[in-house]
Amino acid sequence: MKKLMLLILLTMTSLLGFSQSAIDSTSIQLKKPIVKLVIKDLIQGDGLKKELSLISTKVFLLENKIVIKDSVINNLNSQINNFNSILFTSKKQFELAEDLNAKLKLSLKKQRLKTKLTGGVGIVAIVGVILLLK
Repeated sequence: MKKLMLLILLTMTSLLGFSQSAIDSTSIQLKKPIVKLVIKDLIQGDGLKKELSLISTKVFLLENKIVIKDSVINNLNSQINNFNSILFTSKKQFELAEDLNAKLKLSLKKQRLKTKLTGGVGIVAIVGVILLLK
């Protein structure tokens, strides 16, 4: 029985409530103006936390906006490069067409001259044959 009593006593003293050696019962009392300032600072701190979260969201959105603008600018630069290459190709095609046109005109003039000469020789031959026959 003594052992049981000793066991109960040891168990009760080892519990959390009995094993605490120091209980802090001191309280700090602040004066009314200081309490008002503390409350004001706490309210401002809460407001600043909300403002910080809003600013962080705004910064994130602005960074996304910058990325989108950069992609649009790159796309426009790509379109400008494509347009310039198309202009260069069409300019080359136009120059080639002009060159071929000039060669064709020269060929046509040569052919007309040959036709006139052969036509003229034929007339002279006919006139010559007629004169010889006479």
